Amino acid sequence: MDADIEEQDFPVERDGGQEEDTEGDGDNEDQKKTLGCYERFHRAISKWMLPEHLHEQYLERANCCPPPIFIILISLAELGVFIYYAVWKPQKQWVTLDQGIWNSPLTYKANKRQEAWRFFSYMFVHAGVQHILGNLLMQLLLGIPLELVHKGFEVGMVYMSGVLAGSLASSIFDPLSALVGASGGVYALMGGYFMNAVVNFREMIPLLGIFRIGVIVIIVGTDIGFALYRRFLTDNAGLKVSFVAHIGGGVAGMTIGYVFFSAYNQKLLKDPRFWLCIIGYIVFILFAVVFNIFLSPA
Repeated sequence: MDADIEEQDFPVERDGGQEEDTEGDGDNEDQKKTLGCYERFHRAISKWMLPEHLHEQYLERANCCPPPIFIILISLAELGVFIYYAVWKPQKQWVTLDQGIWNSPLTYKANKRQEAWRFFSYMFVHAGVQHILGNLLMQLLLGIPLELVHKGFEVGMVYMSGVLAGSLASSIFDPLSALVGASGGVYALMGGYFMNAVVNFREMIPLLGIFRIGVIVIIVGTDIGFALYRRFLTDNAGLKVSFVAHIGGGVAGMTIGYVFFSAYNQKLLKDPRFWLCIIGYIVFILFAVVFNIFLSPA
């Protein structure tokens, strides 16, 4: 595929004058028309995930080795836990789960915060079909293309930083609420993608840049609004889960995610933005740990 791309975008002048150049142009047009699904797929990925000047660089090294294994495995794990509580654990209804998840050792609860794994494990537990389908849909649609471009380590770091930031932010700003769902990780992916779209806006096709930013704003605004409704206006106590994890995950994505997703094929350790974001994130974690140990009202 690399050779095809080089011939397509950078035609080589051959001996023989203008006539052969014209024939070469015709060959290039034929190649454009006969691109396979694999090539078209990666061209679409580069168009949506990277600024224009990095498209060819991505296409030269594009492959599915390794495949986007992190986001697929984490989604399967979340789906498996949901099925366990919906099918094997006795429930009144599986559309909206109730006591099974609130009593789960995975759910984050303020009075159980000394069990430190809950600050991560809450991402595997979801409150119902709508909850898990929304999270799975968003993280697969966004996470798979991101992982094809940036690979699993970067996407995994951003996702998990959002999960941890979500639970810690909830423990500080909404300390009495329970917490379930992978929204912190999903919002981290969206936050990183959003910042990348904003920073590289001038290097994108204008309508494409507006569309990318607009879609994220609409999705985030709708979801945050629904989360606020469930938190403050619904009469069902079982739905009163924290909404702060959405915001915490989004902020983590706009810092950690921005650095990882904007530094394509660059050495992060030499980027001062990387250290600035990492130090800021560590300071937040240390403050949250101290708060939970000494200052939390829960």
